[in-house]
Amino acid sequence: MIKRANARKSERFMDFQELVDANHAALYRFALSLTKSEDRAADLVQETFYRWAAKGQELRDPSRAKSWLFTTLYREFIRAHRHESLFAQVDPSEVPEGITDVNLIPDEVDSAAVREILFSFEEIYRAPLVLFYLNQLSYRKIAETLGIPIGTVMSRISRGKARLRRRLSQEQNCCEPRKIIPMFHSNKPAK
Repeated sequence: MIKRANARKSERFMDFQELVDANHAALYRFALSLTKSEDRAADLVQETFYRWAAKGQELRDPSRAKSWLFTTLYREFIRAHRHESLFAQVDPSEVPEGITDVNLIPDEVDSAAVREILFSFEEIYRAPLVLFYLNQLSYRKIAETLGIPIGTVMSRISRGKARLRRRLSQEQNCCEPRKIIPMFHSNKPAK
């Protein structure tokens, strides 16, 4: 009896570890795009996995785990953002030295400019663009994650891309908007 209980506990731990291994990097990138802070992004990801450990077994369809994680992270971001708007924020000069930027190695010359512009966008455009391009989620999954209609997701991605093209062309002083270059490459097909 004890061996069976230990085997189930070990199996759940391995399932949790596999879930973390499979989704940590994508969740962190999404959190970083929302918060623009390594520490806050790491906290969001940790909180998301904590919530999974506490409530994940209630999920009826295990194939929806990834969507559940992204939705939970986004909702936690919104909750924290609302909380911060009610209370005073820490002065950036009080942040300890030695904290470095995330090591995002651009595949193309323009990726740094794209990332900088994208992070300057309002959250309503930034979140869908990041979920679509960086995390390769479908419109339907993005709509579920953000809790908005699929048509809204499509229009925000379209408007976000247009803004991105416009800003890139303004910064490069060109007349014609250029094609957006992906910030990260993935061997996984889009879902």
